[in-house]
Amino acid sequence: MNGAWRTIRSYILWQHERGTLHYDIMVTLILIFIFFSPRVINFNDKPGIVNQHPTGVIVTSDGTGGLIYQIAASGVSAGDEAAIREQLQRIIEPISGAVTIVKFEPVPDKEHLREYRVWAKRK
Repeated sequence: MNGAWRTIRSYILWQHERGTLHYDIMVTLILIFIFFSPRVINFNDKPGIVNQHPTGVIVTSDGTGGLIYQIAASGVSAGDEAAIREQLQRIIEPISGAVTIVKFEPVPDKEHLREYRVWAKRK
């Protein structure tokens, strides 16, 4: 029994030289823990949910140096063309800086307005 405690103590204090059987056993146990413990133990280490912009903005290039923005209609309240253009400008500027809106068009769904497509150029 004394020999078993001595062996356990030597494992805990890492007293074995590289290349020995006991060293290889310790390394194997560590690797087993590293690779199989996430399957057994819930570490609650899932990546956080990426928060999108509250208005759901998607930016793509138009191929000529301009940008095309797709902005969810929920981020823009109804109004005349100037009011909508101002709201779209307010949504775009924190993302891309100072831009000039060339044109915009509403993209309807079957029943309601889904999003706005905005063409803009940087100043």
